[in-house]
Amino acid sequence: MALISDLVLDDAKFDESRISEATAALNDRLIETQLSIPKWHEVGAEKFRQMRWNGETTLPRPIVIDSGVDFTIPSRDAGRNIPCRMFKPASGSVRGVLMHIHGGGFVLCSEKYADTYIKSLADGCQLAVVSIGYRLAPEHPHPAGPNDCIDAAEWLIKKARPNYGAPLMFISGDSAGANLSVVTALHLLKMQANFSLRGLILHYGVYDLSHNLPQAKNFKTHGTLVLDQSDMAHFADAYLPDKTQEQRRDPAVSPFYEDLYQFGRAALPPALFTCGTQDPLLDDTLMMAIKWRCTGSEGITKIFTGAPHAFALFPPSVCEHAGPAMEMTQQFILEKMA
Repeated sequence: MALISDLVLDDAKFDESRISEATAALNDRLIETQLSIPKWHEVGAEKFRQMRWNGETTLPRPIVIDSGVDFTIPSRDAGRNIPCRMFKPASGSVRGVLMHIHGGGFVLCSEKYADTYIKSLADGCQLAVVSIGYRLAPEHPHPAGPNDCIDAAEWLIKKARPNYGAPLMFISGDSAGANLSVVTALHLLKMQANFSLRGLILHYGVYDLSHNLPQAKNFKTHGTLVLDQSDMAHFADAYLPDKTQEQRRDPAVSPFYEDLYQFGRAALPPALFTCGTQDPLLDDTLMMAIKWRCTGSEGITKIFTGAPHAFALFPPSVCEHAGPAMEMTQQFILEKMA
């Protein structure tokens, strides 16, 4: 009998010859567009944030949906609050609460950037979805951002049911937001013994901010495809100024280096990991997902052939993988709520 690997995956997902014409064309357009756009660190974070809001970068212009409600959550710091944005389902009662943490390299975007995404989750899964406007680098380096996310999660643990009629069940995040989602979830495991999440949704996360994994160092295209090594280095320098490579491997910064076995067997929340194969953070997703599963915890990994970084933010009419990613996300949530 032939040996069978203990690790099983669909290697066809990683075959570049299987990248569709539509996805290849999208990637080429993104690379071409990037040629005429300055880097955020060349023009400054504040100006680039405005450019992104205006739709003047490679990512789509954010769509603001009128039914979103802006509010604040108290911070641990006296005299300041954390800006948030919330959507409830268009019809029916709230069955659960999801906390969303946006991406942007710890430097860009805000709680207002994901209206389409979080409204889809609110309507499709009967959730109250709260997007967190955590503080951004370089004005507010680590640990300001994760502190805000942890404060918001702890407030929702106490206040979600009285405010929304249902408990906090899920945390989701994309890119830097996926990092902060894992950091927050692991903090809750350590500090909130009587609380457990139903699940984590982690889109193309960065889990090693020393960027020591091969894909982060070796990924090359014929131009910048949304994110490249230079971008990642400048984001990390802004978020972690004066930190050595070893300090950047602190589990509070890079959850890839966390001792996940300390929590016990099958103790981590179920997690959905997604990533495209044309993403410099692919290894972050693959390795984090394997470590997650090795603890006996549930981890579902979905790979999208040829998809670039941040593909889930594009309209389905622009990126063929965006619609399936949303469908899988909703299916994961609904299964965990059953």
